[in-house]
Formats: sequence, C-alpha cells, structure tokens
Amino acid sequence: MSLEKKVALVTGGSRGIGRAIALELARAGADIIVTSRTLAQAEGVKAEIEALGRKCLAVAADVANPEQVDSLVNQALATFPTIDILVNNAGITRDQLFMRMKPEEWRDVMATNLDGMFYVTRAVIKGMVKARWGRIINISSVVGFTGNPGQVNYSATKAATEGFTKSLAKELGSRNITVNAVAPGFIATDMTKELTEAQQKSILEQVPLGRMGAPEEIAHAVKFLASDGANYISGTTLHVNGGMY
Repeated sequence: MSLEKKVALVTGGSRGIGRAIALELARAGADIIVTSRTLAQAEGVKAEIEALGRKCLAVAADVANPEQVDSLVNQALATFPTIDILVNNAGITRDQLFMRMKPEEWRDVMATNLDGMFYVTRAVIKGMVKARWGRIINISSVVGFTGNPGQVNYSATKAATEGFTKSLAKELGSRNITVNAVAPGFIATDMTKELTEAQQKSILEQVPLGRMGAPEEIAHAVKFLASDGANYISGTTLHVNGGMY
C-alpha cells in the first residue's frame, strides 16, 4: 500500500491518533503536512517524519478559524504541488452532563469538530477536483453511533461527521475523490489516560477484545482508505473498536 508521490494533510497531528496517522502515512511513502494549535508540538512530529526520509511541513493553525485555515493551505501549496490526502482528525472534548453544559462548552466543540472539518475540506477540495483524484478521511467516533453520557456535544459532532462523509462522497465521486470515515472505539491516548481506574474498567467491560486500542491501529485503517486498495470504497465508515459496536 505505497503512497509514494502523495502529499497528506493531517489536522491535529501532533499527538495521539493524529501523530500515529501522520507517521504511518509517512512510512507508506507520503510527504506530510501536520497541524497543531502550537507549533512546538507540530515541529516534534515533523522531526520524526523527516527521520523517516519524508518531507514535512509543520503549521500552527486553529481549524476553527477560517483565516488560519486558508493560510495553512496556502503555505502547504507553496511547499508541495498538491494535497492528495486529507485526514480531518482535529477535535476536542468539553465533557459535561447536558443539564450542566454551558453554551461555550457546546459551541467550542462544534467550532473545532464540525466547523473546522468544513473549513479545511472546503479549502483543500479545489485542488483535488482539478487533479481528479483525492482521498478525504474523517475521524469519527464510536460514540457518534452509541452515544455516551457526558458527551452530548462531542457525540453530536461525530454523528454529524457521518452525514458530512456520506453526502460529500456523493458530490465528489464523479471527480474520482473518495470520502470515508474511521470511527475509533476507546483508544489509549492522553484523553483516555484522564479516566479513572473505575471508568476504564467499565469501558473494557464493553469491549469484546478486552483492551483499549492503540493509535497505530487507527492509523492502519486510515492508510488503507488512502491507498489504491480502497479505490472503490466511498461514503462508508470503518469501525475500529474491538467489537464494542
């Protein structure tokens, strides 16, 4: 599944699942544009990618800010001739029981997880349409399908990601652009490390494989959807959750 001569943009690529995706695509031969809200974190991943012999551009950008997104894409296209693969990974949580949820906790999650996906995809697809080739992979979540107490805002954005993915796939299919999603289950990242031991035990009881996933296992799924092996797959979601859904 070689991605030689391809260029991939991975948003939120400085840690966790995003970092694993950026590194996996680089190992497959792609050059990488990696974004983070802080340049220092993105530069750390850039060094790892360059150590693999690939080119990398690190950019500090808040995907919820359309001006910063346009600047990001302009920088990317000044460095690389195309953006062939887009991985919309940037996302945040503001967990709170709905009765206590503040408007800003709702709005912040919507702004990053949904508005950000819209801004970045809108800025990138023009080049894909012109080239008549592209891969767009949106990182969803199992909670977009199952729901989760305390995550009404986050779950709503991930359910919306499904509608975004299916609809855009229908719009762009005639241009040889596929649009898919990967929906992780519970993955061992900085986010899940904040859970208490009791919470982690409760989660694992829901997972038939009896463990949390690794970020690299999500990255493998993304690499497949970006590859020629997935040429006839579009508008679908690949669930990577150890059997819990």
